[in-house]
Amino acid sequence: MEQQLKDFMHYLLVEKGLAKNTLVSYERDLKSYCKYIRDIEQIGLTDIQRAHIVRFLGFLKDNGKSSKTIARHIASIRAFHQFLFRDRVTEEDPTVHIETPQGERSLPKVLSMQEVEALLEFPKKLDHFGKRDKAMLELLYATGIRVSELIQLNMDDVHLMMGFVRCIGKGNKERIIPIGGAATKAITVYLEEGRADFSNKKEKSDALFLNHHGRRLSRQGFWKILKRLGKEAAIKKEITPHTLRHSFATHLLENGADLRAVQEMLGHADISTTQIYTHVTKTRLKDVYSQYHPRA
Repeated sequence: MEQQLKDFMHYLLVEKGLAKNTLVSYERDLKSYCKYIRDIEQIGLTDIQRAHIVRFLGFLKDNGKSSKTIARHIASIRAFHQFLFRDRVTEEDPTVHIETPQGERSLPKVLSMQEVEALLEFPKKLDHFGKRDKAMLELLYATGIRVSELIQLNMDDVHLMMGFVRCIGKGNKERIIPIGGAATKAITVYLEEGRADFSNKKEKSDALFLNHHGRRLSRQGFWKILKRLGKEAAIKKEITPHTLRHSFATHLLENGADLRAVQEMLGHADISTTQIYTHVTKTRLKDVYSQYHPRA
């Protein structure tokens, strides 16, 4: 069972080109599944039937797992068994008639335009740290790219003269996204007046955004910066690395952007993922109506 799981993970990495975080999620889910099959059901991969998988899902539910977590496990298990069936390790796919639970989809938390303005204006420091932080925040809000994509950007991925950034997203897919004037200005200032102060003479890096050691900034490093700036800007809402991405999409749609264009910029494979932001805009419209209409 362990060898088949290793083969599947290799397939996801090499042939599917999945991101590191996605691979970690698949491996974690499937290790718990295989452990259950081996220790509780006490059978091998070729003996697994639909009933065994249903009992595993019940086991997850009894242990307090949410519908979202169970749905993620089902997706991992289904992909694993499809792989085993294609490679003729098993004679059938027991997940064919397994249904995914329809849990409530929570709406993404977004900042108002005023809150975004406050956050973007708050890197007050005029040193290289302030210039870097300003450039990162402006670029995130201007493009809606993921934080994982932001920290992977190299110097030659940003084309300021032509006004676009090139990033590699999930599934190793390339996206070309426009950059607005404010982000272009902030990045230019950082490159001309700030980045050299981060550079490590012994260890050169092509990364666009560097930490104080002159190496590529990490997700954890960015998260600490964002948390500090949000607190300093007196924003009461919880801000996560995804908040600016959510705000980018919501504000575009609120101002009349085409849903397909937003989907392409966000790098969503399925437009239904992008449509969640239309629900956010409707909810925000109701809030505005209730707050300001005299007869509400």
